[in-house]
Amino acid sequence: MSLYLYIIILIPLVPFVLSFEKNLRFYKKWKFLFAGIFITMVPFLVWDYLFTINGLWGFNEKYILGFNLFHLPIEEILFFVVVPYASLFAFYAIRFHFPKYELGTNTTNILVIFMLFFSITMGAVNPSKLYTFVNSLFFAAILLTAYLAQPKLLGAYLAVFPVILIPFLVVNGILTGTGIEGEIVWYNPDAITGFRVLTIPVEDFLYAFSLILGVLTLTEIFQKPTPGKNG
Repeated sequence: MSLYLYIIILIPLVPFVLSFEKNLRFYKKWKFLFAGIFITMVPFLVWDYLFTINGLWGFNEKYILGFNLFHLPIEEILFFVVVPYASLFAFYAIRFHFPKYELGTNTTNILVIFMLFFSITMGAVNPSKLYTFVNSLFFAAILLTAYLAQPKLLGAYLAVFPVILIPFLVVNGILTGTGIEGEIVWYNPDAITGFRVLTIPVEDFLYAFSLILGVLTLTEIFQKPTPGKNG
């Protein structure tokens, strides 16, 4: 079994078991959550496919099964399911136990303005570094969409995201080479700025933020009661 697959199995293991906890009952969100996951993963998989076939990033055969779909390892495809699942379990669990743990409107507004300015500037000054450029555009688009659609939800997400980053640092650290020989996922140095946290390209933080926020926004939209119908 590949190291990447071991990671994919371990990521959702505890969240899945705790999804049936009698108070949180996360499993009741599954139909909305998985709808959000499968819609969000489409553009990310297209992006992943194009970057892979053009050599902007790739996968170490030493650490994968070798079974590919559309030039992507099966582990990479499953990544877009298990990471949002585990991350949103953490989000909803924290919100359940600490319902007031969110940013106020003014703080959210200031952060959104700063983050939009940062991401657009980052993309504008790195047009030739395609992962940086495309990532920055995705980040700005998803952030702005979430802000316009669900500003209060975004305030909660901005508060919780630093907590979600803790397991992200572990998982993505291993994927990019922390604690192992080589890396599971490699990046073409011409496609990134080269700034890293441990072994993690800074662009990956924007990537994770966008992926999880995209799924969260859709999940909340889908589970919102239809006008005229009960709950």
